[in-house]
Amino acid sequence: MQTKSRPLDDLTNLFTNAVGAVKGVGDEVKAMGRSQAERLIEDMDLITRDEFEVLKAQMQNLAAENEKLKKTVSGLEKKLKTAKK
Repeated sequence: MQTKSRPLDDLTNLFTNAVGAVKGVGDEVKAMGRSQAERLIEDMDLITRDEFEVLKAQMQNLAAENEKLKKTVSGLEKKLKTAKK
């Protein structure tokens, strides 16, 4: 005794193949989108995370040095004012 009929098997195979084809198309679309996004990012001339972190550290060091120099200049200005009096 046969539990499935031949036309039902054919229909099941057709749907299975259709789902597989749709998944394949979806994967291709994702790959093309990713490729275009990567190309766009390369054209934007962006820096890497490592380069950003190095620049950030340099900027923090320069800001600290700037504050130190401001205090030094302020102290020298005070000395100059008292010397003129």
